[in-house]
Amino acid sequence: MEDTQQKPAEPDPSPGPSPAPSPAPSPAPSPLLDRITLPAGNHVEHLNVNQIQVVVRRCSTPNVTEETTYFIPRNPVVDAGTNTDPPVVCCPLLRRFCPCPPRGLLASFITKVLLAAVLFGVIWSVTEEECLPGGNLFGITVLFLCALIGGKLVAFIRLPKLPPFPPLLGMLLMGFLLRNIPVVTDGVYINFRWSASLRNIALAVILARAGLGLDPKALRKLKSVCVRVAAGPCLMEACTAAVISHFLMGLPWVWSFILGFVLGAVSPAVVVPSMLQLQKDGYGVEKGIPTLLMAAGSFDDILAITGFTTCLGMAFATGSTWYNLLRGVLEVAGGTAAGILLGFLIQYFPSVDQKHVVMKRSFLVLGLSIFAVFGSGVAGFPGSGGLCTLVLAFLAGMGWGPEKARVEEVVSWVWDVFQPLLFGLIGAEIRVSKLEGCTVGLGIASLLIALLVRILFTLVCVLRAGFNVREKVFIALAWMPKATVQAAIGPTALDMARMRDDEQLQEYGMDVLTVAVLSILLTAPMGALIIGLCGPRLLHKPMNTACGDRVKPNLSTFFLGTAAGGAVHSEVSSYGVESSAWHVYTNTARSWPFSTRAHSVWCSSTLYSKGGFLLQLRNGLF
Repeated sequence: MEDTQQKPAEPDPSPGPSPAPSPAPSPAPSPLLDRITLPAGNHVEHLNVNQIQVVVRRCSTPNVTEETTYFIPRNPVVDAGTNTDPPVVCCPLLRRFCPCPPRGLLASFITKVLLAAVLFGVIWSVTEEECLPGGNLFGITVLFLCALIGGKLVAFIRLPKLPPFPPLLGMLLMGFLLRNIPVVTDGVYINFRWSASLRNIALAVILARAGLGLDPKALRKLKSVCVRVAAGPCLMEACTAAVISHFLMGLPWVWSFILGFVLGAVSPAVVVPSMLQLQKDGYGVEKGIPTLLMAAGSFDDILAITGFTTCLGMAFATGSTWYNLLRGVLEVAGGTAAGILLGFLIQYFPSVDQKHVVMKRSFLVLGLSIFAVFGSGVAGFPGSGGLCTLVLAFLAGMGWGPEKARVEEVVSWVWDVFQPLLFGLIGAEIRVSKLEGCTVGLGIASLLIALLVRILFTLVCVLRAGFNVREKVFIALAWMPKATVQAAIGPTALDMARMRDDEQLQEYGMDVLTVAVLSILLTAPMGALIIGLCGPRLLHKPMNTACGDRVKPNLSTFFLGTAAGGAVHSEVSSYGVESSAWHVYTNTARSWPFSTRAHSVWCSSTLYSKGGFLLQLRNGLF
């Protein structure tokens, strides 16, 4: 029985599907489920934007709790299933003109007002009374804003076919009005030391701009006529004004030459924009008259500033005459040497591999320029600071190469800030109550005589320079506006006289400043009008009859024009006709720069009987 009893079948060793493991015991209820209220069904579509979906671990695997977070979008959409409150809508008419919250121009205005209020609050909490009416900071702020508004208003004055008036006139007039209106004068007060410091900073900035603006290539290639125009009229006007002011106004010789060199400089702020407008319209471009005047203007200013600083050092020096002369030479030599040393230093530091090289170079140029202007006065050589600034900026720009343009842009931004302060402060120095009619009349007479001599001598300087009579007259008339340099160096002598607390020297300094302001008021608008009116009438505008209308440049036109030009040349050669016009055209095209040498030539030839033909060339230059 036991043998015949069937034994249970042994399991087949072949692999087979393994049975499912027994489920793990359920974990204990988690307190987290009691704290989080899950929506019905626990579906994602029923969750609000502020809720999160938590997947609680219910088995041994996975070991990490999963969590899904839903962020609030930038413009949340109201879910009708969860939020039935209607959105708040502003009045349509009010929302059209004043959106809520404000945007665009209104938001920008509110932001600027808020920034200004915060800035005023911070400064007031530090300086207290200086920010209140009658304080220096309050007066400087009001003067800056008024000068800025005055410059904008004058810039909006546009006459047809005339260059715009220089904004500096509005800045100067605003400063003059703030000083001479009785009610405003009491609230807008600026200490003369604050005023002198701000003007000296502006002087350092404009000297740095002048040094960076010098082109070494143009300096090496200057022709004799440019040197004559830059140096001759400046020196002649300075000497004439010195002699006239000595005998008419009773100034000492050294102060007469200070006034002469103040008046001897031409203003780039008036000449350069006017010349650019004429150059854009094509007047005088054929003979390079705008380029000549713009290039000579910088050297004219440098010569006038150098002479002014030398005479200024002699005027405030103590000792014998020979010592003062030697002192002037030493100031020029010392300023040049210091400028060369500092210029070569900032050529290489910071190096080109550093970050923010442009900002570092701009800071060094401006910082060293301001240090040179102020430090030279502290060292007892006030005439060397301006020359040092010019030399160091020029040499630094030479070493920077093309990167100099970016530094010039930063310096121009700084000048945009200090320009309203400079002209506004100069206008505020003139008080009608302290002016004498005799001084004003003699100053205007000295100015007009010096201008007449300058115009006549400019005509002499451009003789045998290849210009006709009309062009010579235009150069002489355009070479007289005064503004920026007179504003920068005019008050310097008065500031130094106030430092000495000498009433006689202060009187001389006030006379120099008065004539400088009169020269700006008379010659700046008159010069801009003369250049705008006489330029189109006295200068020649080339009429290029050989060329047709300009065509829009594109690559296909270039290749079509090149192919057409080759076809015309082969056609002319095949007929055995010597076309002089073709050779003149091709030779002229080779001499143009690449941007204008690329041209399109559309040619059509009509053959007539007996071998004759008519060749028509239509040249479109771009």
